[in-house]
Amino acid sequence: MLFADRIDAAQQLSLSLRMWRGRHPLILAIPRGALEMGRLLADRLDGELDVVLVRKLRAPFSPEFAIGSIDESGWTYIAPHAGAAGADARYIEQERRVQLAMLHDRRRRYTPDRAPIEAKARITIVVDDGLATGATMVAALHAVRARQPAKLICAVPVASPESIALVRPLADDVVCLHVPEDLGSVGRFYRSFDQVDDEQAIRLLKTPMVSPDGWPDARQP
Repeated sequence: MLFADRIDAAQQLSLSLRMWRGRHPLILAIPRGALEMGRLLADRLDGELDVVLVRKLRAPFSPEFAIGSIDESGWTYIAPHAGAAGADARYIEQERRVQLAMLHDRRRRYTPDRAPIEAKARITIVVDDGLATGATMVAALHAVRARQPAKLICAVPVASPESIALVRPLADDVVCLHVPEDLGSVGRFYRSFDQVDDEQAIRLLKTPMVSPDGWPDARQP
C-alpha cells in the first residue's frame, strides 16, 4: 500500500473511523506531520482537533532512530534497544532535558491562550502518520490515558508489526491500514512526505479547512 500523501492517508483512515462520526471525538495529533491528518479527521468525523505533545528520544549516532520518548510531564519510555544503540544513562538524561525543553516551547507556541482540550469521558483518537519503533506513540497514549478518556484509539496509516504489538496494550483499539513485514521507514509508504513546519502546525490548529463539496481538505491555503 502506497499513500499519495498524508491527506490521502487521513481520508482512508477516516473511513475506518467513521463509526465515531457524530460522537464529537477528540482528535489528538502528534506534531508536526500528523496535524494535517488530524485536521481532516476532526472535520470529517465532526470532532475537535488538538495536539498531544510528545517527543522521541534520539539515538546518539542516528537522530532519526528513536530509543524512547517523553511527554510533557517528563514521563519517559526507554526502549529495550537503547543501550545497544549507544545510549547510556548520562546520554539519556541529557536527551530527556533537551526534548522536554522542546515540548515546553511547543506548548507555548501552539496553544498560548488556552489549556489542552479536555479528554475526560470523551472518545479520543491519537493519530500519527506512521509507527516505526512505536516509541513516540507509547508516550502519547500514556499521556492521554492519564486524562481518563471514555475510549482511547490509536490511528495510523502504516506501522511495523513490532510497533503495533508495542502499542496495542496501551489503547482500547488500534486502527492501522497497513502493517508491512519490512517497514524500513514510514516515508517509504508515501509518494509525498513533506515536512510540516511550526507555522503550518499552528495554522492547522486554529483554522478548519473545508473543501467546496463540504469535505475537509487540509491542502487548501
